[in-house]
Amino acid sequence: MKKIRFGLIGIGAQGGAYAGFLTGKGGFPGMPAPECPPHCELGALCDIDPEKEKICRENYPEYPFYTDWKEMVASGNVDAVITTVPHYLHPEIAIYCLEHGMNVLVEKPAGVFAKSVREMNECAAKHPETAFGIMFNQRTNKLYQKIKEIVASGEMGEIRRSNWIINSWWRPDSYYAQSEWRATWGGEGGGVLVNQAPHQLDLWQWICGIPSKVYAKCLYGCHRDIAVENDVTIVTEYPNGATGTFITCTHDPIGTDRLEIDLDGGKIVVDSSQTATVYRLKKDEKEMNETMSMMDVAKLTMGNASGADGMYTVETFENTDGWGVQHTTVMENFALHILEGTDLLAPGSDGINGVNLANATQLSSWLGKEVDNPVDEELYLSELNKKIAEEGKFPAR
Repeated sequence: MKKIRFGLIGIGAQGGAYAGFLTGKGGFPGMPAPECPPHCELGALCDIDPEKEKICRENYPEYPFYTDWKEMVASGNVDAVITTVPHYLHPEIAIYCLEHGMNVLVEKPAGVFAKSVREMNECAAKHPETAFGIMFNQRTNKLYQKIKEIVASGEMGEIRRSNWIINSWWRPDSYYAQSEWRATWGGEGGGVLVNQAPHQLDLWQWICGIPSKVYAKCLYGCHRDIAVENDVTIVTEYPNGATGTFITCTHDPIGTDRLEIDLDGGKIVVDSSQTATVYRLKKDEKEMNETMSMMDVAKLTMGNASGADGMYTVETFENTDGWGVQHTTVMENFALHILEGTDLLAPGSDGINGVNLANATQLSSWLGKEVDNPVDEELYLSELNKKIAEEGKFPAR
């Protein structure tokens, strides 16, 4: 069986887990290790940290190790690379790989600022013969795939509003203190919007569409000793007049993960990314508004509307995939795209949508007003560089 040899650039927590996935030696700490994808294997590893080199040579002695990722790209030992490096480096590495005929699977987020991600996408468009994907592993969740299918089919009409509260990633100060670049403007490019929330920002737009207007309130260093945003409320508007809200933070140890989508013909509710409930109105809301009697209203408000004689039906379905399986599914899909032309679950060009929304959110908070989406790239970068200069730790971008 033909296999794609992956080169891993950056052997931190994520890259180390991927090395385990691709060799069958492990995965994320405390989680069952998934099987190595059948069309994937480890080709080589790369990191500039001597400690990481020592670990890799001990755990993976049979695989080449590089301290220069460009040497690895040119080595002939890999067919594709995965960029598990600080966010700012994703576009730089991807552009180099694309220009040198190397297939590249970019870790999320696609980058920190939209201008660099757009340039990466433009480069990819010039090299369609080279595979370009992004690690949006949550798209493999069959629950979200089913919801996207329902929404896209139009069977429940247009979306009227959507709300996502996702606070289920508590992070203490010890987490932020792991690396000097973490939770900084110049090193990481932001907080929860660029680290924890990119998957949900992607899914929200993948399912509900891309908003045209963004207004946001961000709190910086909320209950934490950091400079970047870690408590965010976003209000969005869409071209069809629909609205949305997205609320996230990293200081809630109990946490909530709940998505609600209101449509003309009903409602979809997702709890903890595991259980989805679809409420289908027997008549769309517009017709109900025009024809319902007060008796019908009483039945609805008393909770007696479901069932054969009610106003809506209920369907529930669940996701049973494990965490690591989602990552390996993206790897396998990427490999099959190279080998057989299988459609990508997450084309690399899709990464700009989440970056635009994160940029627009930060920019709205900094300016204190509603902003357009896609974001004004130059204005955002100018404001970001002001934040970087205030830190005094990293060069301007």
